[in-house]
Amino acid sequence: MSTKDLSQSIMRRKPIDDIEEENKHSGLMKSLGLWQLTAIGVGGIIGVGIFSLAGLVAHGSESEPGVGPAVLFSFLIAGLASAAAALSYAEFAGMIPRAGSAYTYGYVALGEVIGWFIGWDLLLEYIAIVAVVAIGISGYFDAFLTGIGIQMPVWMTSTPDEGKGGIVNIPAIVVCLIVTWILSRGTRAFGRFELVAVAIKVVLILFIIGLGIFYIDTNNYNPFMPSGFGPVLAGSATVFFAVFGYDAMSTAAEEATDGKKHMPKAIILSLIIAMLLYVAATLVLTGMQNYQDIDPKAGFASAFTGVGLPVIATIISVFAVLSILTVMLTFLLGVTRVWFSMSRDGLLPGWFAKTDHHGTPQRVTWIAGVASALLAGVFPIKAVADLTNIGILAAFVVVCLAVIIFRYKKPDAPRAFRLPFMPLVPAFGVLASAFLMFQLHWETWARFGVWLVVGLVIYFGYGRKNSLMNPNSPRHEEAVEMHRPLA
Repeated sequence: MSTKDLSQSIMRRKPIDDIEEENKHSGLMKSLGLWQLTAIGVGGIIGVGIFSLAGLVAHGSESEPGVGPAVLFSFLIAGLASAAAALSYAEFAGMIPRAGSAYTYGYVALGEVIGWFIGWDLLLEYIAIVAVVAIGISGYFDAFLTGIGIQMPVWMTSTPDEGKGGIVNIPAIVVCLIVTWILSRGTRAFGRFELVAVAIKVVLILFIIGLGIFYIDTNNYNPFMPSGFGPVLAGSATVFFAVFGYDAMSTAAEEATDGKKHMPKAIILSLIIAMLLYVAATLVLTGMQNYQDIDPKAGFASAFTGVGLPVIATIISVFAVLSILTVMLTFLLGVTRVWFSMSRDGLLPGWFAKTDHHGTPQRVTWIAGVASALLAGVFPIKAVADLTNIGILAAFVVVCLAVIIFRYKKPDAPRAFRLPFMPLVPAFGVLASAFLMFQLHWETWARFGVWLVVGLVIYFGYGRKNSLMNPNSPRHEEAVEMHRPLA
């Protein structure tokens, strides 16, 4: 194959006009309305960010100094970067309501190889997110047991990297498998569970904020930025994990009753709700307890224990476990739908795209669930959080670039939502996301690079040849027979 042919094959774009027809044959069940979608978005955004990462960044770690009450600025910086990306996602979601999210947007606007890289990137990142949230849950579960007088053996509640004598994080493994089972029951059951669980979560956070206000000691705000602005920026790269989730929710677009109308609204609503709660919660947390005394794995539980309310700390630990489950569910949904979409497009084996009578791709659901359980069992929370952030930030860069390019290449394409101030908003999203990426440690970049190289090998060894967009693909005729129009 000549260099020109190779370039044309990897840059082929998925026609936007084919997507609606493909959706009719997806096998996925359409059962999610606006408020269920918003609940999935809020469920994905709010969770470990408030209950674990806020305390971790405020307190600091062996490699990073604590930022103290200035963790509020870390959240706001991350939130601004996320907002620009959220508007870009909203425009695409209202135009291309298809499973796959950033993978599909990149495929349509920038070409197959870019779509592949983002899809391959998201497979790792979403699985890692499920793992890091499971680690956060295990910290609150351990705090709950301690509160009722039960001490679990250290070897089964922490990993070797934490320096506590741990071997494996069994609670994190177990919760990954429980969440996988819930998602395997089908989208309708999952949507109902998510709506109820998110409502409980929001009530819990409002309760924490409302009660915590009465125990704020303003002396804890001095110094407000104990380590300078540099660590605040580094902290924003870590807590960025806490200000996305709408991207995983957008992978459920094919399961929405009216994806073009509801997806943009759900994306914007979920981010607004989350940021308001984050700002209030971080101020309460760092006001209740000196940042040096905050437990980095169970911040609010330690804060209420510190002010003499151990019973409240125990209650928070119980409900934190339930509320953080929604984050795991959202991102496990995300990885399975991206995987499903890539397999349906022929870039991965079609075996993964099979759905059952629930309209659920069971094979990828359980494979992803078990993989996240293994990751949660052996890696420390910060290493996994940073790994997820670099991948999601890379996806945000691509989506923000893609929305600019697609607006000018396809200006007349029907859009249910048009982001304002084009191209300033998505350009800011590109720069902010890239800036946050460069705040991450070189080891995170190294792991990310290795994963992308593995993906490159798989794409050229399998995906490019078997893509349904390739007229010579063995699956091309299969797609034609299933009445999927191809360019």
